Amino acid sequence: MHGLAPDAAEGAVPRPQFDPKRHSLAERERAKAAELTAAGHQVTASGVKQRRQRYQRDGLIGLADGRSAKQMPVFGKVDAVVEAMRQAIGETGEDSSKTIGFIVWRAKEILARRKDAAAIEVPSRATLYRLYDKLAIGTHATGSASARRSVNARPPGPFGEVPASAPGELMQIDSTPLDVLVRLDDGIAEKVELTAMVDIATRSITAAVLRPTTKAADEASLRRRCVLAGQRLCECPVRCCRTGGC
Repeated sequence: MHGLAPDAAEGAVPRPQFDPKRHSLAERERAKAAELTAAGHQVTASGVKQRRQRYQRDGLIGLADGRSAKQMPVFGKVDAVVEAMRQAIGETGEDSSKTIGFIVWRAKEILARRKDAAAIEVPSRATLYRLYDKLAIGTHATGSASARRSVNARPPGPFGEVPASAPGELMQIDSTPLDVLVRLDDGIAEKVELTAMVDIATRSITAAVLRPTTKAADEASLRRRCVLAGQRLCECPVRCCRTGGC
């Protein structure tokens, strides 16, 4: 952007290929792409431009890899149709049980009454049925009326989704029983539980323990193992260990 690094010493002179007085910004971006490619980092000039624009807009955080934090649309580009289908399903909460066909018809009717109805492309009947299958999970919209009213009376859940874009930013611990018999130290064969700590950003298991019954002490053990494993990787002189190769 300026030909010099932010921590450049006073009086420093830009390298010729990055001197703003000699070359345009596009030429400097091509020079940086060629330099990185020669160093073994395959990148195009357009890639350098995109990173430069993100840096100018967001600062250092703009250079982070946010691919894992991207939220993909669950239902595609049919927001108005999804909204209408949800409204139609919600209207069945206190009514008698309806059929799927009635709910699809009601969703179409809601769409037809919108001010922008002419601009909305209503999907095919088969697509609307598939959309209903996704939106109606757990609502009992076409099932028992008493079960549907009970579900609608529940308070909203306290859980949500937190994206993670950097290793170690978000860790989760979970336990699951293994459907196998393991011979314990006392010689008795019993089933065990696998408790693991998972790094959400990299989808990797950083530590795990096998126990007949998971206890609070196992969580502390997982944290300790995770920290010690990270220290060993950082201190190991073998390059493949530092990169997780062995």
